[in-house]
Amino acid sequence: MALTLGNGSRVAVIGGGPAGSLFAHSLLTFAQRMDLEVGLDIYEPRDFTRAGPSGCNMCGGIVSETLVQALAVEGIELPPTVVQRGIDSYALHTRAGSVKIATPLRERRIAAVHRGGGPRDLEVLRWGGLDGYLLKLAQGQGAQVIAAKVTDAGWDNNRPYVRVHGETRSYDLLVGATGVNSTGWQLFEKLGLRSTRAETTKAYVTELRLGVETITQHFGNSMHLFLLNLSRLDCAAIIPKGDYVTVCLLGRDIDDELVAQFFQDPAVRRCFPASWLPTQGACHCGPRMNIHEASQPFMDRVVLIGDCGVTRLYKDGIGAAFRTAKAAARTAVFSGVSADDFRRHYWPLYRSIARDNRYGFLLFAVMHRIKALETLLKGVLRTTATEQTGGNGARRMSLVLWDMFTGSAPYRDIFFRTLAPGFVAEFLTGIVQAAVGGWREGVVN
Repeated sequence: MALTLGNGSRVAVIGGGPAGSLFAHSLLTFAQRMDLEVGLDIYEPRDFTRAGPSGCNMCGGIVSETLVQALAVEGIELPPTVVQRGIDSYALHTRAGSVKIATPLRERRIAAVHRGGGPRDLEVLRWGGLDGYLLKLAQGQGAQVIAAKVTDAGWDNNRPYVRVHGETRSYDLLVGATGVNSTGWQLFEKLGLRSTRAETTKAYVTELRLGVETITQHFGNSMHLFLLNLSRLDCAAIIPKGDYVTVCLLGRDIDDELVAQFFQDPAVRRCFPASWLPTQGACHCGPRMNIHEASQPFMDRVVLIGDCGVTRLYKDGIGAAFRTAKAAARTAVFSGVSADDFRRHYWPLYRSIARDNRYGFLLFAVMHRIKALETLLKGVLRTTATEQTGGNGARRMSLVLWDMFTGSAPYRDIFFRTLAPGFVAEFLTGIVQAAVGGWREGVVN
């Protein structure tokens, strides 16, 4: 017997972050096109309108330009009340110097947002959070939000059920959008999902309240990226928002010692006012990040989306949540909710994200070698600076760096661009020019 959704079918989504909300929005939109009346419940205990940990989703809060465009196609426009600052460039900082990279095609912009209501020490609520906004969009499509934590799951006549406050509710499809920083995985193990969990590593995120004037003066509308030769640190970013900058450290199990080394690094200190002392904000956390996908994200009437399944390595996690959410919703409405349906129509997208991350690991390994060799690092800076001043129309290095850290292109595309003869020739020329002409440390061109 085929497992499909029909009139009166009920769907449960565990987790009301971007993956869960975008799945609900997509599924209900598709169902309306098919004249299907489907009931959908989103279980989310957090209140995303509240400041501090109770409304937080532990994320840097960057929405890539490709996701902004994809959401626009869906009729979803991020309002000014959510976007706290439009990022139109980024500054790349190293111990050998710094360089500013404008948007490669002059029209790309990145949105800086808070995921929840804002940091713990927020005094005035001036903006709304992305997660709350997307959850309201799902409600507008007909989703019901249940502000409770699912405590148990199981099977009832071949249909999955969830238990909340002692009450049991059965569904035709159960969607996992719990991320990797919750106990949600245990629920799917109880359901019999035969899968290894996503492999994770510990990151670091903190919010520093500097005020709009200071942020505008020292950070502007640029995302500041740091390639520092620090053990276990793959990359770091400082993202300006409203009254805050968000600091994100990504790598292998970031600890207090590495955080202290980062804040004390001269390349980091140069970005802040001279009177500023290295510190962490009132809101800081060490979230787990998915760096290797769960092996089996579906079974009959059950599917995992977003971070608890697969996401993009270190960047564009919200974009990956959107892609997996939409693919799973399309499969459920137009094909069915059996394991075979998800294998044929959802699995290819899931695997493509996972495969692309392999190229990401390779690129970061190369980046570590470049960071360790000052000659190569200065070659990167010199090549990029030449492109930014109009000396090279192709802007190959600028595009590679931009796409590497913003989520604008797959890692695979970036990797093969670095092998192109034109890119290699420009990089070698930049290395020679840096060696002959030198490079002034600390100058942003």
